[in-house]
Parts: sequence; structure tokens; C-alpha cells
Amino acid sequence: MSNIELLIVAIALSMDAFSVSICKGLTLKKISLKKSFIIALFFGTFQGLMPLTGYVLGNSFASFIAFIDHFVAFFLLNIIGINMIKDGFKNDNEINDNFHIKEIIILAIATSMDALTVGITFAFLKIDILYSIVVISIITFIICFIGVILGTLFRSNNSNKATIFGGITLCLLGLKILLEHLF
Repeated sequence: MSNIELLIVAIALSMDAFSVSICKGLTLKKISLKKSFIIALFFGTFQGLMPLTGYVLGNSFASFIAFIDHFVAFFLLNIIGINMIKDGFKNDNEINDNFHIKEIIILAIATSMDALTVGITFAFLKIDILYSIVVISIITFIICFIGVILGTLFRSNNSNKATIFGGITLCLLGLKILLEHLF
């Protein structure tokens, strides 16, 4: 696999995480470089760990993982999305920055499930897995950092519509992942 091909794979894998990063940015009241960094770090780390996990698991569990990954992503994204929608209907004064590491980890896992399958294919291609996961992690980190900041910039200070929209987006993303694998 060439560097250009790996870059394309890394960007493609990071798109779900980018969408969720924007949604997470919508829940922040103001731009926080620290929170943006932490969110991007978790997404980048999990996006790199999943291909490594898939690579290690290799061929033996490929059919099982491919069978359940979309259900896991659908379930996790919808739980977070529904919570965001509920938060969006609260008064502005009741909503805080809603920044919980446990939630970030769940989102990072949900958006990196497809990278697990990619890791299995990496084992078949006999590519340098360490180099690949570093590239994937860095690209995802950069894209998600930008996503959180963009989401925060789009948020209206006196409206919860952005939070509701973000929650709906997460639910639809989960549905999209599920439908792509079922049909």
C-alpha cells in the first residue's frame, strides 16, 4: 500500500469520527482547545488501536466481527444521540458543556468499529501495521480537532437547536452504518 493510498484510507476512516466531533463541538458553549485536544486524542487513539486489534485478530474472527460491528456502532451512537436530543430540550441555563470522558470513549469506540475490519484486511495485505496506525491516528486526530472547533463555532449561544441537530445527526449516522451493513 502506497503512502497516498494509506492517506486516503486514513481520511475515509476518520469521516465518522469527524462528524461526531462536530456534534460534540455543538455541545460546548465556547471553544476550548483543551477539550478539543482531549476529544481528538481519544478519537485518534481508538482509530489507531482498532486496526491494530483487527490486524492481531486476523482472519480467525473476521466473520464474527463483521457480523456485529454495525450493531454495536448503531447502539452506541443512538444512546449518545438520544441523550443529546434530551439535553437540547433543556433550558440554556441547565446545559453545561456535557464533557464526560466515558461518553468520549463510547463515541470513539463506536466510530472506529469499521477500522477494526480494515485492520483485518491489513493483515492480508502484509503491510507495516505500526506505520499505518500512526498515520491513521494522526490524521484522525487532526481532522477531529478541527471538527470540534467547527462544531463549537456553529453553536448558537442562545439556542439548543444545534445540540438537538447534533443528537439527530448521531442517530442518523448510527442508522446509516446499520443499513449499509444490512443491505
